[in-house]
Amino acid sequence: MTLFDLGDPAFDVTSPAVHAAREESWYVETTWGWAVLRYDEASAVLRDRRFRQGNARWPEQNGVHGGPFADWWKETLLSLEGDDHSRIRRLLVPAFRNRVVAAMRPTFQALADELVDGFAPRGEVEFISEFAEPYAARIICLLLGLPAGDDGEWRQVAHWADDLGASFSIDVGRQVPRIEAALAGLTAYVDEVVADRRARPRDDLVSTLVRVEELTERELSVALVFLAFAGMETTRNQLGLALQTLLRHPDQWRLLGERPELGAAAVEEVMRVNPTVTWVTREAIEDVDLQGLHIPAGGIVQVLSHAAGTDPRAVAEPGFDITATDRAPHHGFGAGIHHCLGHFVARTDMAVALPLLARRMPDAECDGPGEWLPVSGNTGAVRFPIRFSPS
Repeated sequence: MTLFDLGDPAFDVTSPAVHAAREESWYVETTWGWAVLRYDEASAVLRDRRFRQGNARWPEQNGVHGGPFADWWKETLLSLEGDDHSRIRRLLVPAFRNRVVAAMRPTFQALADELVDGFAPRGEVEFISEFAEPYAARIICLLLGLPAGDDGEWRQVAHWADDLGASFSIDVGRQVPRIEAALAGLTAYVDEVVADRRARPRDDLVSTLVRVEELTERELSVALVFLAFAGMETTRNQLGLALQTLLRHPDQWRLLGERPELGAAAVEEVMRVNPTVTWVTREAIEDVDLQGLHIPAGGIVQVLSHAAGTDPRAVAEPGFDITATDRAPHHGFGAGIHHCLGHFVARTDMAVALPLLARRMPDAECDGPGEWLPVSGNTGAVRFPIRFSPS
């Protein structure tokens, strides 16, 4: 019987072994419950109300049974269920509506151009530290109303967010001191910003939320810390993966530079074939029987995003194509009541950045292998050097 070790740093959830298992069955056993491999079954599980978000027990499953990280994790929107989840999500949603984010497109464009201007004359760039991280971090700071200029405090916020990103790593149990130091730093910083906005309100998200009486001080702090780190870390990683994918398809890269209106489609296609969130977790809240599989209450199911997104049963021609119009919606942002709150932000800022990068670096290519996280859990580049003709 096939058993996938999702905690093995060498295991690749996009590997031929996973594709072969998908042809044999819609699921496979793993070291962390069952993994769903096919698109239709993945969509069904993510929307099945007999399951809840499965990440609430993530620290516990990795041997972290108490402390600031474990306590905070249980209070994040990612882990909450029922009335508390619905209430907090309802209070946060207005700040992330499409029209609000769309109005920021010119700002995103100007920021992307500013960053490219900094390295374009050199003809080389370490993409993560010089573009993906500052771009993602400064956009989140703009959204929250934190200092976002080149000389602002975003660098420290990005550093904390990067360390908090270890919360999603497959070796989270060994990363707790790093995570808790970042959590303490970012929480203290956010609490200072909240206190400032209470005294001097502005036209920003923090000022809006401090006026919401239904949010307690603790709920507001937890929500802002989670938004700051999750929004930065996932977008930074996804931008690196997008460049990795597009540079493997030079014809698509050139086309994107020539037709910037394909930016939104490029984002969806990249997230279908190379998502930073390689699995989405669900936990059964009662005994569930699905197509011959019995999942007891408390059983964990991992929906493998890449395997589902490239399932030939759902995508007749699963190869990478930013002009394709017949793609089923991917699961890179999850689905159901836990669908990513910030998906409009991520979709918009990447749809702006990718065509601009393709236009300004039309002959870009990888300058060495770079350094990458394991292709399991939340993945992405640590370092990704790129070379191109100076401009």
